[in-house]
Amino acid sequence: MKHLKLFILLILTFPAAAQTIIKPDAGIKQMVDEVSSKNIEATIRKLVTFKSRHTLSDTTSKTTGSGAARNWIKAEMEKYAAASGGRMTVQFDTFTQPKGTRIDQPVKLKNVLAILKGTDPTDTRVYIVSGHYDSRINDVMDANGVEPGANDDASGTALSMELARVMAKRSFPATIIFAAVVGEEQGLYGSANLAKRAKAENWNVDAMLNNDIVGNTHGMETDLKDNRSVRVFSDGIPTNATDKQVAALKSLGGENDSPSRELARYAKETGERYVDQLDVKLIYRRDRYLRGGDHLPFLEQGFTAVRFTEMNEDFNRQHQNIRTENGVDYGDLPDFVDFNYVQKVARMNLSVLANLASAPARPQNVGIITTDLTNKTKLTWEAPATGKKPAGYYVLMRETTSAFWERKFYVTDTTATLAYSKDNYFFAVQAVDADGHESLPVFPKPVR
Repeated sequence: MKHLKLFILLILTFPAAAQTIIKPDAGIKQMVDEVSSKNIEATIRKLVTFKSRHTLSDTTSKTTGSGAARNWIKAEMEKYAAASGGRMTVQFDTFTQPKGTRIDQPVKLKNVLAILKGTDPTDTRVYIVSGHYDSRINDVMDANGVEPGANDDASGTALSMELARVMAKRSFPATIIFAAVVGEEQGLYGSANLAKRAKAENWNVDAMLNNDIVGNTHGMETDLKDNRSVRVFSDGIPTNATDKQVAALKSLGGENDSPSRELARYAKETGERYVDQLDVKLIYRRDRYLRGGDHLPFLEQGFTAVRFTEMNEDFNRQHQNIRTENGVDYGDLPDFVDFNYVQKVARMNLSVLANLASAPARPQNVGIITTDLTNKTKLTWEAPATGKKPAGYYVLMRETTSAFWERKFYVTDTTATLAYSKDNYFFAVQAVDADGHESLPVFPKPVR
């Protein structure tokens, strides 16, 4: 019944109202089914063979070190791009990281980007999915040890690569970038460079999906095995919000309705629509307790971003030298990765990316009319400024205590009046095309 609750839409307010069921898009479902656990496993095991993918490891060898790893990733991405009819291009995003924290001397670093260009020249949106290909062991400055990094984060890198393989053969109105970034363990340097580049070059990044540590299903302290839950971390108050913006959000009760929170809810609804036996758990934090990941630089630049991570982390595997002590095995080795679980998380990511990149852009200037005191709620908005014209819009509604949107009201106009008080409910608006692909929801501002 859980999935029925999510996807049966109660259209209660409008004259032509009727109960509607959102049906999965057959094309997206086919792509989801093509995501292969065998391919993911092969990629993870190959990445482990480079011995060390430490950010400061050898870049000249053809068989070991981060240089060999990034060259192999780029070559694999180029194989996928061959099926795109010229729409996918692969490049190094190269930069020099100066000496600093966890960097003992200036070093030239390279992210790997496979860019699947959107087919609509009027649609400027960009979507990014990412994992980091660097690894580490106990000593964060040890660049020469055996550092397999199978789960942290060959799992996220393999996920991004597998999505590039499947989606290269398809076309979408918006652009999708499949990234393998470097320098995460040393200080999020690769993602910071990419986020700054996106800002400097005015990329219209609508959403960034960071996948880091998405392959373990066994609880470290217990015998619990959870192969169906994945956490999505999102910030509430936007990371780059000004004091004035923070005050405005608090006055509206909008602390849980940042763009990243809306993306997290979207990932849950869409991912569970397409992937069986998967529960996307909303975690109301930017990241794990006092920890961070590659989505944070994107949040700092004002972009919408979330992090996906397994439900139960095994700290005997993370950042550990390979060894056995007191009968306990340590080390991030591929035999301890659940490849079928990574496949589920990859399928969820694909469904989110495909649905967003196929949908209209977000509605603009979404607001609640506050001119009159009334127990009804009147919303107004404008059509997206770029891209295809929406077929209609969903007005979303939920109780103030609910984590999820509970009702969707379909309208074709750019205004809607609901017989529910803005005092008692939260609202948002999303654009939708004729095939049911929804944009990210937009939380309204007061309009007088």
